[in-house]
Amino acid sequence: MGDNFFDNVDPAVFRSYVFWSSVLVLKMLVMSILTGMKRHAKKAFANPEDLKSAKGAKIVLNDPDVERVRRAHLNDLENILPFFTVGFLYMFTGPSVALATNLFRLVAIARIAHTFVYAIFVIPQPARGISWMLAYIPTGFMAVQTILAFI
Repeated sequence: MGDNFFDNVDPAVFRSYVFWSSVLVLKMLVMSILTGMKRHAKKAFANPEDLKSAKGAKIVLNDPDVERVRRAHLNDLENILPFFTVGFLYMFTGPSVALATNLFRLVAIARIAHTFVYAIFVIPQPARGISWMLAYIPTGFMAVQTILAFI
């Protein structure tokens, strides 16, 4: 190992990780906007102070459309945050640029697809399950590879 632990990370792998992680950060930020848009469209707000922003708005904590977007966002938190950690650690295992880039890309695209089929254009199963799995499996693979590299 070099003097600096980062000397062992291929710059192309690092760039790919940073790019696809940033795409996922933007995707998660969009989920907050999507939730707000759905709340305004349905006039279903969670806080009394928000009622002034839309005529006829009510406190509604269980609107199915708002809750669908919120569940998609929660699913992002459950799956994208672990990817950020394990993807970062995976870079230190010396993966090939092609493999690492394709794993990062697959996770990001699958998570974006998951949002589309779950919260935007609802498509019946197995679309959501497949898109979830296409991100979950590569994240798990990177976790296992990282564990094995650092045993």
